[in-house]
Amino acid sequence: MGVPGGSGRGTLSGVKIYADRFPTAARQFLTDLLVIAWVYGAIRFAMWVYDLVQKLAVPGRKLEGAGSGLADNLADAGGKVGRVPLVGDELTAPFERAADAARSMADAGRDQQELVGQLALALAVAVLIFPLGVVLVGWLPLRVGWMRRAGAAKALAAVPAGRDLLALRALASQPLGKLTRIAPDVAEAWRRGDDATVDALAALELRQLGLKGGR
Repeated sequence: MGVPGGSGRGTLSGVKIYADRFPTAARQFLTDLLVIAWVYGAIRFAMWVYDLVQKLAVPGRKLEGAGSGLADNLADAGGKVGRVPLVGDELTAPFERAADAARSMADAGRDQQELVGQLALALAVAVLIFPLGVVLVGWLPLRVGWMRRAGAAKALAAVPAGRDLLALRALASQPLGKLTRIAPDVAEAWRRGDDATVDALAALELRQLGLKGGR
């Protein structure tokens, strides 16, 4: 990311990142920092919500552990009882049923953990929707739009025909008070191709974007 001010700075691979003029560049830089802090804070808050909801899965983990341990112990006991001659098979059946019930308890614990995990993720995403939406829908289009306009204006300012187009845009969009300060009949001066008037109009349009417009 470029640093505001100075020749060649505020530009990345031919794309204008920051304005040339200090007030505009400083405002852009501070806004970018605020946006970064906003996004970071939103992500940290979403992670906090996720961790908080995940604590609800603790009973499920305990239930799974207890059920699995109990099922293993019952199965082991049933195996030992099954080795008793003649009545071993009959004595094993209650242990097997109890072990199945313990496994069902462990499955219920796992299901509870999965449900809590899904809820935690859904809430974390929901928390992020608004702050990221503000950035993606509000700030980003304006920032990228300025970068495109500034890059195009800077390229136009480098050629005489481009400066004429910038002057025409200034005539169409700038306040009348600023236009009349350039010349009493600024439109007529532009139509005559007066260099000083064209340069002043182009500089006015560039200054609106926070760019330097001198040749």
